[in-house]
Amino acid sequence: MRIGLLTEGGYPYVSGDARLWCDRLVRGLARHEFHVYALSRSRRQEDEGLMPLPPQVTRVRTAPLWTAVDDGTTHGRDLHGRRARRRFLEAYAELARAVCEGGRTDDHAGRLPGDGTGGCLDGCAEGCANGCMGGCVDGCLGDYGDNRQADRFGSALYALADLAREEGGLGSALRSEGALRVWERACRAPGAVRTAHGARVAELLTAARHVERALRPLSLDWYEDAGLGAVDLCHATAGGAAALPALLARHFSGVPLLVTEYGVPLRAHYLTTADAPPAVRALLASFHRRLAAEVYRRAARITPGNAHVRRWQEHCGADRAKLRTVYPGMEASRFAEVAEAPTADKHGGAENNAGRRGAGQGGGDGSGRDGGGGDGGGEADTLVWVGRVEPAKDLVSLLHAFAEVRTHVPTARLRIVGAAGVEGRAYLDHCEALAARLFPDDGPDDGPEGAARTSGDRPVSFEDAGAPEAPDLAAVYAAGAVVVLSSVVEGFPVSLVEAMFCGRATVSTDVGAVVEAIGGTGLVVPPREPAALARACVALLRDPERRRRLGEAARARAVELFTVEQNVMAFDSMYLDVVSHSPRRRVLLDDRGAPLPFGTPAEAHLPGNWTGPRRPLRRDPLWAPDTTAPPAAFGQQPEPVGEGAAR
Repeated sequence: MRIGLLTEGGYPYVSGDARLWCDRLVRGLARHEFHVYALSRSRRQEDEGLMPLPPQVTRVRTAPLWTAVDDGTTHGRDLHGRRARRRFLEAYAELARAVCEGGRTDDHAGRLPGDGTGGCLDGCAEGCANGCMGGCVDGCLGDYGDNRQADRFGSALYALADLAREEGGLGSALRSEGALRVWERACRAPGAVRTAHGARVAELLTAARHVERALRPLSLDWYEDAGLGAVDLCHATAGGAAALPALLARHFSGVPLLVTEYGVPLRAHYLTTADAPPAVRALLASFHRRLAAEVYRRAARITPGNAHVRRWQEHCGADRAKLRTVYPGMEASRFAEVAEAPTADKHGGAENNAGRRGAGQGGGDGSGRDGGGGDGGGEADTLVWVGRVEPAKDLVSLLHAFAEVRTHVPTARLRIVGAAGVEGRAYLDHCEALAARLFPDDGPDDGPEGAARTSGDRPVSFEDAGAPEAPDLAAVYAAGAVVVLSSVVEGFPVSLVEAMFCGRATVSTDVGAVVEAIGGTGLVVPPREPAALARACVALLRDPERRRRLGEAARARAVELFTVEQNVMAFDSMYLDVVSHSPRRRVLLDDRGAPLPFGTPAEAHLPGNWTGPRRPLRRDPLWAPDTTAPPAAFGQQPEPVGEGAAR
């Protein structure tokens, strides 16, 4: 089978999203042939190059989404002629009207999905005033289950695609003054919602620029018969821009579409414009939701990574009959040694303190305390947090909870291991300053007066996961008795699953797909409640037997659900299922360009609904009387049948 794998900002580049699971998927399905079509997000990503590819990847085509230079490669040629420009303006105006018009109110302006203020699918406290399941974005533009609006948006999108294919691209038309006027008229139209109606010119420019970037795949030359038209199945590894080329391949060549989402692209798009004016957020949210609804409507199968993503997809119009949850696959072998170790302290010691930063200090000599081994050692009272340092992880609540833990378990220690990045550096500095205030005098003073204590002596340590001296994650999990997650917003909790592979008990907040991932193998508390988080941690630190039972159950659940093998097998069966229900109808041509007789096997065109449910077989012989007929009236003789009957 020939698979067209479509990505955005990730595989096959060395850096980016979804690199690991795409690489594992391609390598695990060696019997299939893969054509990779990748959209890059930055020049840096392209300069870093591609990762090593297996032999089953026979073709790689890339295109940038970040460039603003009209070189004719990404945007295509400019439109020439009045007819082409008129067709563009008509189709683009229809698309803009579908985005701006809607039947819902915009009372939720200013509410961020997942911020606890608006009944969102991320666990907001209030119910949605619009009557939906939650997850409303700013402005709540439009009823996304409205088939009329969906048809308008889809028809306009395909009209733009047809024009781009005929003219060799849309060129600068999406960035022209005419495109801006289209948005202005659509926002000022009588049917436009209030948030869009008040948009200013500067805000319309920003919205038009984002829409132009999202629609750049319309001008690519990927949709010919030798391109995506030659594959048996398009697998989009995300929604949005990654799924748009697959959507067009279905439109032009009838290629079936499979969409996989391990995150929530709509929420990601919304967060990237969190600082934008309300009108910009509303317009972009409406555009991306209508694009997502069109992708879900045309897809043959949709594979969310967890129930949290599945709820978002259903809210945006995905048909439940198309949804098949496929959990992400993770490499379990790297954690096998930790899970088989007899105690949590086996890997303790100085090697686990490399790279630690003491609370309130910029460094330390890296020498740890004598971690020892065996039951009752110092590491038995260690809490471990692993992840990306950012405000959504709510390390502030974790530090306050740990201060409460120390009042009950004075020997407890907290180990924070993560990468801050450029955006999270200020938040990391804030957390270190908070830790220094909460624990100012803990730990013995070794050495002369005024000398800095070593990081191993402090109750809270910060470690950079990206540093060269950073310890291996398996050693980090092995050094802790309990793994903690304190997030207020979370997708699929990778760190918790890694801890489960290591056989560690967990305490986590009830956000995202946390409960679905851990099942009943860990303790769950509400987010933003340090007291509840502290009570759960103390309960596990004081009960080693309970930690052991939960850890064993967690590892069994992780091995059953979250391995690479189950992920690869699920997609392999999904590919076969989609192609069997949506076979390609190719017309094979000979060297002269004429149709090739008998080029397609006859069994590919079997008449009838041979893939649907079959009628039950008749069990009674044809000569037997029909026992379902109503009985004869009283005194009425049945008509004789068979041999000897009256003629």
